[in-house]
Amino acid sequence: MPGVCDEIRERCRWVAERAAHVRIDPERLPDYARELSLSERGRVGSDPAHHALDDPEGTAAFVISLDAINFGSGWFPTIRKRPGMSGYHTIATAWREHVEAHGAPTAEALTALTRAEVCRIFDQVDDEDDPATELMELFTSALNDLGAFVLEEADGSFLAVVEGAGGSAERLVTILDRMPFFHDVAEYHGVDVPLYKRAQITAMDLHLAFGGEGPGRFDDIARLTMFPDNLVPHVLRIDGVLAFDDDLVHRIDAEELIAPGTDEEIEIRACGVHAVELLRDELERQGHHITSGELDTILWTMGGDPRYKARPRHRTRTVSY
Repeated sequence: MPGVCDEIRERCRWVAERAAHVRIDPERLPDYARELSLSERGRVGSDPAHHALDDPEGTAAFVISLDAINFGSGWFPTIRKRPGMSGYHTIATAWREHVEAHGAPTAEALTALTRAEVCRIFDQVDDEDDPATELMELFTSALNDLGAFVLEEADGSFLAVVEGAGGSAERLVTILDRMPFFHDVAEYHGVDVPLYKRAQITAMDLHLAFGGEGPGRFDDIARLTMFPDNLVPHVLRIDGVLAFDDDLVHRIDAEELIAPGTDEEIEIRACGVHAVELLRDELERQGHHITSGELDTILWTMGGDPRYKARPRHRTRTVSY
């Protein structure tokens, strides 16, 4: 039966067909598919989200709470990063270390977190005039909301939240969508466009952390789309799969913030999703079976290479990515 992932694909295709600021170059896809290295697909790397704790409840609590704050790329240029680490890895590593030192978070503990405590956990300033503090305030709200949700919906058990999905990644997306910060739906020309970056990646992270077994077994994991953020579209632009209009490129190169919910911002994410679907189809034609989620991981990892980091990518201050 059609589900939320089908809706994401269909609406993103619809946006791509109407986009004025971003376009996909279909002629680039065959060569790009041949150029991609697929050797790393399915490999669990350095991402703290992909490594289990000692018990299933703790692992579920860690992964879901980390993905509750898996946003902030628009603020990352303003935060204090660890040497040699990106914004995401700075946050993920700090949260992992906090959990290893103090135990997996309980729902009750999350509801009681204050901004001052969150600033301390992530080694950020607590200053109303600092943009990094704004992000820490949003992290606090996200974690408070998650704790309240797990208490109300699952009697305080993160594992029960996962088990409530009944082995369906798509169902887990709809469960997480009940929390405001997970509700990643844009309005484009009067039409709702679901994107659900963080809800989808939560299912993938659980799948990887549990090795695809037990709570991490989702029979429909292959139905997930790519996880629309600002890095994968950047990689696809640098590599010639996506093309942005000159004005948008100028604004991004000038490191101007792109406002959330604008046509440009929605088109970047939606065209990224559709481009990955087209790329996956091309890889299938060339004899490579790969899921959109696996392809996302390959492209996202590529984004850490110097040639991609040498050019600015779009920054939007949003809780979606």
